[in-house]
Amino acid sequence: MSEPASISASIAGRYASAVFELSQESKSLAALESDVAALEAMIASSADLRDLISSPLYSRDAQRRALDGVAAKMGLGPVATNTLALLADKRRLFVLPHLLAALRARIADAKGEMTADITAAQALSDAQAKELVATLSKQSGKTVKLNVAVDESLIGGMIVKLGSKMIDTSVASKLASLQHAMKEVG
Repeated sequence: MSEPASISASIAGRYASAVFELSQESKSLAALESDVAALEAMIASSADLRDLISSPLYSRDAQRRALDGVAAKMGLGPVATNTLALLADKRRLFVLPHLLAALRARIADAKGEMTADITAAQALSDAQAKELVATLSKQSGKTVKLNVAVDESLIGGMIVKLGSKMIDTSVASKLASLQHAMKEVG
């Protein structure tokens, strides 16, 4: 992780802890979860919003007014609205994507959920996805959601990332391992 990204993640972690605790105390985790999802979708779909939160060219007031409008239009709850206002006032909007990711992880952990990142050589069938979810849920003891991406360069198999564990059963990986072993022999 690069230094600026590491700093952003560190700052976001502290804000995420505070926001998560506030939401737990006010029994509004479900509202926070929907606000996080809505904000992530909005950031992903709006280049103007991404520019607003990352550019130092906008004044605090301009950022605050714009985000107040976004929060009102989206119908965000008070915790999310106040957090956006605080980030704008402190000139910390650049951490918003990291903050949302940290909040999503904390909410999932509180609900006993984990997300497994799957990179497969071809799209998984429904039966394969269900079997994979069942296996990973049994292994982790949590409810597992899949985040599946297709990468045909794997040739076959898949790469599974669940928490800090990674399992690589791809044909490309096995071929690379075999090639490396052959270089050592010859």
